[in-house]
Amino acid sequence: MMNKGFTLVEILATVVILGIIAAIAIPQFTPTTTQANTSVVSSDLQAIRMAIEYYKIQHSDANPGTMVGVSFVQAMTQKTDPDGTLNPAGIRGPYIQRVPTNPFNALSTVEEDGVLGGGDNGWHYDTTTGEFHADTDGQTGL
Repeated sequence: MMNKGFTLVEILATVVILGIIAAIAIPQFTPTTTQANTSVVSSDLQAIRMAIEYYKIQHSDANPGTMVGVSFVQAMTQKTDPDGTLNPAGIRGPYIQRVPTNPFNALSTVEEDGVLGGGDNGWHYDTTTGEFHADTDGQTGL
């Protein structure tokens, strides 16, 4: 009676072939991931920058986060009065539901008025100029 199955040589040959295919295919996905992350960051930046402009329209051209005791995140995610004071019954805002996660470093923190770069935070916001950027090492030009 004959046993049916694979020999060790056949199994090793299959594993080697699969390894070669994986070595060729996996590097092909890296640029696609980077492109997808860049697209997500660009879309998030556009949405937040539009929300900042809308905030400025409703608050006499003041940048969010410039009111004493109110951070950028609070100004953008909570209701405010026309002068920028936080007020749960306020008639302005919220402008965004939450700060998105930066896909390059998986952070959603916002650094206000610090040094752009390094990737220690998800985003960087300048309260003086109103500029909002991705804070990702190597991708800070976004």
